[in-house]
Amino acid sequence: MDHFEYRGGKLHCEDVDVADVAAEYGTPVYIYSTATLLHHCRAIADAFAPLDPLVCFSVKSLSNVHILRLLVEAGAGLDVVSGGELARAKVAGVNMSKVVFAGVGKTDTEITAAIEAGIGMFNVESAAEFENLSLLSARAGTKVRAALRINPDVETNTHRYLSTGKKATKFGVDIDRAEDFFAAHGRDEHVALDGLHFHIGSPVFSCEPYTEAISRSLTLIDSLRSDGFEISILDIGGGFAVDYEQDESPLAADYARRIVPLLEDKGLEVLLEPGRQIACNAGLILCEVLYTKRAGGKDFVIVDAAMTELIRPALYGAEHFVHPASLAAGYEPPPRRMDYAPPGAVKVDVVGGVCESADFLCKDRLLPPLARGDLLAVFSAGAYAQTMSSQYNSRCRAPEVLISGGQMSLIRRRETHDDLLRPERDL
Repeated sequence: MDHFEYRGGKLHCEDVDVADVAAEYGTPVYIYSTATLLHHCRAIADAFAPLDPLVCFSVKSLSNVHILRLLVEAGAGLDVVSGGELARAKVAGVNMSKVVFAGVGKTDTEITAAIEAGIGMFNVESAAEFENLSLLSARAGTKVRAALRINPDVETNTHRYLSTGKKATKFGVDIDRAEDFFAAHGRDEHVALDGLHFHIGSPVFSCEPYTEAISRSLTLIDSLRSDGFEISILDIGGGFAVDYEQDESPLAADYARRIVPLLEDKGLEVLLEPGRQIACNAGLILCEVLYTKRAGGKDFVIVDAAMTELIRPALYGAEHFVHPASLAAGYEPPPRRMDYAPPGAVKVDVVGGVCESADFLCKDRLLPPLARGDLLAVFSAGAYAQTMSSQYNSRCRAPEVLISGGQMSLIRRRETHDDLLRPERDL
């Protein structure tokens, strides 16, 4: 699952006591495990090895350039969705032919920058976007490669904000309109439209939506090939689930066991775009208890992290396992279960200091008695935590620290008030 464990009652990331990270860099702080990142990256590559896939890490899930560089050095490509993420990919040193650019609202500036960078492929999401891509490629005097993002219309049973493969979505083109799309655009002289792409949502805890989406895609590919179109790429996106609770999700090997047989010997280059499965359990947020209070018959623990550091509970109703970083005498290391009740537990809401009622990290959670100064760890926060962080209430963004064995490295410093004000000064 990860390389966070209690040793002698103290939570460690690999060989570093997380309390030492707090002492060095303060709280709140994002802490990442190198070993966990590399483990999950290799697990996906190994599981799908019979397909020799290009595994493009989803930059939107965890975008720090030091971590991107680590994964690139391990062989990963990158999946970007903006000009800013493209800039991060360049700094990370990725071979640009291993970069895929997705997203429904690519601007002319972003498309031109991606063309000039020589990225491997655009995932196109509408006829209007395709026509613009063709125009900008012609202006650049080059030909680019593209895949059409289709919506296979499968049910994923995830939060409605995270389901992206149904018909009624801003993403992609309905699968039953794909053949007309190719008839209109499949022989463009400036864009080689030779692939299909889908991304059905995240997190997806079952293999069935993937097998259903792939089967529908293969039927479409057969039909397109019979019409004379050369389809050589299938990008099956990402969205594989992770263990927010212990043993909650399938492993990469479980997904591969169902997917690989469908795609072997199909004459296709296969791309994957995992983000959450690589990054989620590789990170946590460490925060400090500021105050405790009781109001309206409820107990509250107020910490120095907030929805500015982790918006997922407020945005999606997401749940993260939360527990003290130091165990009192007689307490055992906890299982990662939301319903875990340690001895003498108190039911509390863990909340932040942001001026919103939605500012909470967990609700009605059974935790040991807590006091001012105690450290709390919010687990499974490596994906979509820092990348969705904000400066709301003019809060300074938290630092990021990468652990490798017994070494800790600051990979993003804590913002200052000067950082907050700099873009507004001298105007």
